[in-house]
Amino acid sequence: MDSLVSTQWLAAHRGEVDVILDASRHLGDAGRDARAEYVTGHIPGALFLSLETFADPASPIGRTLPGPEQAAATLGALGITRSSRVVIYDDSAIKTSARAWFILRGYGVREAAILDGGLAKWRAEGRPLESGSAQSAPAAFPLAPFSGRVRRKHEMVANLASRAEQAVDARDPGRFTGDTTDTVHGLPGGHIPGARNLFFRDLYRADGTFRPESELRAAFAGAGVDLARPIVTTCGSGVTAAVLLFALHRLGIDDGALYDGSWSEWGADPAMPRQTGPA
Repeated sequence: MDSLVSTQWLAAHRGEVDVILDASRHLGDAGRDARAEYVTGHIPGALFLSLETFADPASPIGRTLPGPEQAAATLGALGITRSSRVVIYDDSAIKTSARAWFILRGYGVREAAILDGGLAKWRAEGRPLESGSAQSAPAAFPLAPFSGRVRRKHEMVANLASRAEQAVDARDPGRFTGDTTDTVHGLPGGHIPGARNLFFRDLYRADGTFRPESELRAAFAGAGVDLARPIVTTCGSGVTAAVLLFALHRLGIDDGALYDGSWSEWGADPAMPRQTGPA
């Protein structure tokens, strides 16, 4: 199974997929309830993965990556094993399926794919929806450490001097440059010194599907990113940074890392240097 599947493919190959996940999550100011929307209408058979709670409850930063025990319990309850074929979709402005994809891959689910265009495209094509909550048969998910590439604040600080990795920020240009405040996280705008800016929405077509590989390469190049060098992605809270990682994956680059704390951590610490203006 490819890591990016079309609505047409899913409709034709539903029987070949073990689990479909609705991984929608919305920002607070969107005024939307992802779980309630799932109950109202979802792709038939889809289960709901709450990214609101699928995160470290002890983290002082916010919704950082879930630990091994939480991952094993949550994924097992959804009937997922490491060999499961999983298709993930969302109906979110911040494309949260990429965050779910990153988490599942990091915990060893290699056959995880994103539905191109998400629920919006499925619905626009008049494909069937069902209401209520689908049920799953629990599975035994192994307890193991997260194997995905993650960066912590002290590593990002060290990178300021070494420049070993290119930091690429997925936020909109206004928050990146500091021309606007980061109202999402209640922080001033700006960015990690030396970071490049590639707004995650620039990786999508108007219909919400991913741009072709040639256009993805051009987007990274236009942002001043050298795809031959190591990359760490960042954003506001580690969600849209995963979109950049998925785009890199589509380009055959799987050694990118994610700064999980992102601006929620960096921007909230007055001891951290902050740069404004364009990259």
